[in-house]
Amino acid sequence: MNGLMPDLAVARSLQLRPPERRDGAALHDLVAACPPLDLNSRYAYLLLCEHHAQTSVVAESDSELVGAITAYVPPQQPDTLFIWQVAVAERIRGQKLGTRMLQHLLQHCVHAQGLRWVETTISPDNLASHNLFTQFAVRHDAGCTTTTLFAASDFGASGHQAESLYKIGPWDRPA
Repeated sequence: MNGLMPDLAVARSLQLRPPERRDGAALHDLVAACPPLDLNSRYAYLLLCEHHAQTSVVAESDSELVGAITAYVPPQQPDTLFIWQVAVAERIRGQKLGTRMLQHLLQHCVHAQGLRWVETTISPDNLASHNLFTQFAVRHDAGCTTTTLFAASDFGASGHQAESLYKIGPWDRPA
């Protein structure tokens, strides 16, 4: 819990849905307000909304974007949903919105499309994402392995931290 008071009005009016083209600029602004996420161009978020709407989700409250998960199926891994970014507006953190959006993608994307794995990368200082994904795996009794995908040196002289790959699943294993 982040110590903020729950915004009950947001909780009551929250809608989870696929992103639309009109969400691109708001998605850019939401990510900009969510350090330590890497901010990409507005064009990149427009493309995500246009090309990856069926594998992503946004959370909207009273016509305001308050959360999003951007994700896609990598061309070389057609059985995997790769989660690129998870963003939650500061004023509603601590209300399990990240968990709700992941659960939405599990139901509407992973299970619906018969995917076996969920992957994401997380930098060492992003404890919120580490907790979100490890708790998600535990809650679903799914395996979770971590390996280094990108070393800090892969980012050149940018000062970017290493990125660990979290691989969760498989989702089609016997109960």
